[in-house]
Amino acid sequence: MSWENLYDTLLNILYTQTGLFSLNYKIAIMWGIGLFFVYLAVAKKYEPLLLLPIGFGIFLVNFPLTPLMGVDENGKRELLNILFHYGVEWEVIPCLIFLGLGAMTDFGPFIANPKTLIIGAGAQLGVFVTFLGVLAFGFSLKEAASVGIICGADGPTTIYLTAKVAPHLLGANALAAYTYMAMVPVIQPPIMKALTTSRERKMVMKQLRPVSRREKLIFPLLVISVIALLIPAVVPLMGMFMLGNFMKESGVVDRLSKSAQGSLMNIITIFLGVSVGATMQAEKFLTAKPLLIFGFGIVGFAISTMGGILTVKFMNLFLKNKMNPLIGSAGVSAVPMAARVSQVVG
Repeated sequence: MSWENLYDTLLNILYTQTGLFSLNYKIAIMWGIGLFFVYLAVAKKYEPLLLLPIGFGIFLVNFPLTPLMGVDENGKRELLNILFHYGVEWEVIPCLIFLGLGAMTDFGPFIANPKTLIIGAGAQLGVFVTFLGVLAFGFSLKEAASVGIICGADGPTTIYLTAKVAPHLLGANALAAYTYMAMVPVIQPPIMKALTTSRERKMVMKQLRPVSRREKLIFPLLVISVIALLIPAVVPLMGMFMLGNFMKESGVVDRLSKSAQGSLMNIITIFLGVSVGATMQAEKFLTAKPLLIFGFGIVGFAISTMGGILTVKFMNLFLKNKMNPLIGSAGVSAVPMAARVSQVVG
């Protein structure tokens, strides 16, 4: 083999089997976004359990020719494609996350003060505003519904609904929802401080009545019965949520409850974060529709936060025992991030 042939062979190998000749500015932008998420997780400690795997997934999948999110020559899905397809597209991971969230949830304060249900409703304002906004930009009705639900910053619900009504937007919507969940400590505090006075933020609420164990056991059974009869389509999500809560409150399956809260949630979070981040490939993400989704979503989430706070302030006009307006920002669906931020700001 002559030196010229050897040179051509090596050049062909470099061109076809490495990613060196496939690099471009879009890939560099996505690397920057992925590393920025990792920086926020590691240096700033902003929701590292979400941002670190998402950011690393973004960084990893944007290396050219990496066998991660495609299908090989035999038609088999590659590693992260397997996780995304069977976990996210098949809606398994959202339901398992709701099981863990249910096992972490204490409905005692809600049972003792059912008026807080109104706060949760008010904190969905951004969902409706965004729904109408994206319709005006040419999105279909189903696409608008899937984008609107992002504004509660509830990842599992976003994935579940989008997979049902607009599966082609699943990657962009899931990434947007989980990004907003992770960025709650950045997005919410300025809005909370702008809409409340220092006195309101320091308000100490009256101690709620004790809630009995019987009430806590009846509540998940009653709620899922009503939901199953009225809105059967959401039973896979809410059924798992109430199962997790019932396991916790029963006190007889402590090992299962702790597994759902701990090891199961940790494993699912890793798989979910990396696979959601891996959907953020440069050629798919840096287009008009995903960028519009991100823009509308963040505005809608801010409006939802405002809606929750203003709902509490309106309710206080008629209540004898006033509520701290900051609990309104916890009315969005970003659990437990929004509640944690309300605690810190207050």
